[in-house]
Amino acid sequence: MSTALTGEPASGARPHVVVLDYGSGNVHSAIKALELAGADVELTADSAHVAAADGLFVPGVGAFSAVMSQLESVRGAEKIDRRLAGGRPVLGICVGMQVLFDRGVERGQTTEGLGEWPGSIEPLKSQVVPHMGWNTVDAPVDSQLFDGVRDERFYFVHSYAAQEWSLEGHGARKSPKVTWADHGGPFVAAVENGPLWATQFHPEKSGQPGIRLLTNWLQTL
Repeated sequence: MSTALTGEPASGARPHVVVLDYGSGNVHSAIKALELAGADVELTADSAHVAAADGLFVPGVGAFSAVMSQLESVRGAEKIDRRLAGGRPVLGICVGMQVLFDRGVERGQTTEGLGEWPGSIEPLKSQVVPHMGWNTVDAPVDSQLFDGVRDERFYFVHSYAAQEWSLEGHGARKSPKVTWADHGGPFVAAVENGPLWATQFHPEKSGQPGIRLLTNWLQTL
């Protein structure tokens, strides 16, 4: 049977993935999904374990400011930055993606983010919020993350998003691959940027397409 259908990495090896433990509420479904995708998973904020893992998974639910405060409590910014400086893969999910930008603006309050990408997280322009449910995405044809699932639907639960993208490649540095979705206007649904990847939707709640997407990430580790 095809490894793409079973969720087992093509090499047969099971990469070690750390789910960053900082108080986020969706870690159990994330752990289960990563295991189904073919990873050995550890929930921890231990610096040595975070640094040594094949991949770091950064979950996130709730308010931007609350997630930033929780990350600060475990020195999450430092841990993420050190991995990226060494070219070590990181995958952010939902608010775990949003905090990678410069800032978040919620209810008139501006909170500084991790600053890995330029731009702001701002309210969706739709009259219907939160954006809750299944939606299609527009992924680049050469996306590794969406290989085999470009035409699938994924599960979103959010009221805020990045609605512009300005980071481009320079010289030998390749331009990020940006995937878009629409809810009252276009917003960034996923990014593949060197070792740093992220999705606004929840792959762990997206059924088999979500498992396949996580498998795609695991196969790059």
